[in-house]
Amino acid sequence: MDITLLIFWLFAGVSILYVVHFALYLVGANFYDVWQQRRKAMGGVLRLPSLSEPECAVTAVSSRSDLPEVPGLVSVVIAAHNEEAVIVRTLDSVRRSTYPYYEVLVADDASTDLTGQIVLDYQMHHPDMDLRIVRMPENVGKGGALNEALRQYARGQFVMTLDADSIIEPDAMSNALTYFDDPYVAGVAANVQILEEPTALGILQRFEHMIGYRSKKLYSMLNCEFVVGGVASTYRMSVLRKVDFYDTDTLTEDIGLSAKITNLGNRRFRMIYGADVVAKTEGVLTFRALAKQRYRWKFGSIQNLIKYRRLVLNPSRRYTGTLTYYRMPMALLSEVTLLLSPLALTYAVYWSLATQTAGLVIGAYATITAYTLLTVWMDENLTRRERARLSVYAPTAYFLFYIMDLVQLTAALRCIANAHGLFKRPEINTWKSPERAARVEVSSGA
Repeated sequence: MDITLLIFWLFAGVSILYVVHFALYLVGANFYDVWQQRRKAMGGVLRLPSLSEPECAVTAVSSRSDLPEVPGLVSVVIAAHNEEAVIVRTLDSVRRSTYPYYEVLVADDASTDLTGQIVLDYQMHHPDMDLRIVRMPENVGKGGALNEALRQYARGQFVMTLDADSIIEPDAMSNALTYFDDPYVAGVAANVQILEEPTALGILQRFEHMIGYRSKKLYSMLNCEFVVGGVASTYRMSVLRKVDFYDTDTLTEDIGLSAKITNLGNRRFRMIYGADVVAKTEGVLTFRALAKQRYRWKFGSIQNLIKYRRLVLNPSRRYTGTLTYYRMPMALLSEVTLLLSPLALTYAVYWSLATQTAGLVIGAYATITAYTLLTVWMDENLTRRERARLSVYAPTAYFLFYIMDLVQLTAALRCIANAHGLFKRPEINTWKSPERAARVEVSSGA
C-alpha cells in the first residue's frame, strides 16, 4: 500500500474517532444535565439507570477497622507537604461549609516549613473546629500520609480528600453527600476548576479542566468512570476499608484508589461525577512545572492501566460493557494516538500545501473552537462575567491545545524512556509540592 494513502487513512481514522468522541461528550453531557435537574427537583434522590441489578448495596461491605464510625460525619483529610503558603486558605474554605458535621485531619507529610505550626495556630484560634494534625516523621508519600490519617484517626462515615492548595465551595460537601442516597455509589468525583490566572498557561489549564470534566458526565451516564482525582473526591469509609485504602506503588495514588474500587466490580461499586461538587485548585505557574506535573500524571496513569489491565475486554458480569469494551480500551488507545499526533499534524500541513487549501486546518480549528465555546456556554457553575471572558479567550484554545499536546507528547516519550518503572513499581513514592501562587483569599466566616 502506498505510504501516503496509509497515512491518509490513519489520519482520517484518528480524526473521525475524535469527532465521534466530541459528539458523544456533548450528547452524554446533555443527558447528565437533564438527570441532574430531575434529581435536584426530587431533593437529590434519583438514581442513574443501572445496566443490571447489583448484587447488593455498597453499605453491606465489611470493615477492617476498630474505630467507631460516626453516621453522617465527614472526615475531611488534607494531604500537606510544605504548604505554609496555602494551608490556611484551604482550612478557611472548609470552615465555610454549609454541612456542619465534619472533622478535619491534616496529614502533614514531614513538612520542613511552618505548615505544622500554622495548623496548630489555626486550631488554637478556631476551637469550634474539629481539627487535628497527623505528622509523619519522614516523607512517606501522599498516599502513605493519607493512609495514616484515615486508618488511625478518621471516624467519618464518609471521607473527602483535599489537596492543601484547593478550595471547596460552601455547598460542596453537602452536595457530595446527596449522591450517596443511592446505595450503589461508592465514590463521587468533584468538579475541579482552575483558579483564575490571566496568563496563557492559566487559560490553557482552565479550558483543559473544563473540557475534561465535562466528559465525566458521559462516563457517569454510561457507568464507566474509573478516574477520580484527589481534589474533593468523596468516598464511603466502608468501601475504603474494604480495599485497604490507598496503594503507594504508583505516582497517582488518587487514580489508583478509584481504579482499585472499580476493580471490585463497577456494577456494584459505582463512581459518579458530581458537577455541583465544586472545588478550585491552583494551576502550575511555569511550563517547566507543567511538564513535570504531566509526566507524573501520565506515568502514574499508565502504571494504573497496566496494574488493572484485566479490566480491558473483561467479560465478567461484575463490570459493565461500557467500562471494559469502551472506556478502558479508549484510555489505552488515547496514549497510542498521542504518539501519532506529530505524524497527523505533519500530514495535515502536507495535505494543505499539496492541495493548496487550508480546509483541514480550518475545519479542525472550527471544530475545537466551537466545542470550547459550547463547553463554556453550557457550564452551569460559571458567572455571566466568567462566561463572557472565557468566550473571548475561546478562539485561542486551538493553538493553546497544541502546546498541551507537545507537553503530553514529551511526557509520553519520557514514560517510554523510563518504561521499567511502569512494571516494576516502588513500594513508596515520595512527593514534593510545586510552587504556589496563593493569590486568592477565602473569607473564614465568623
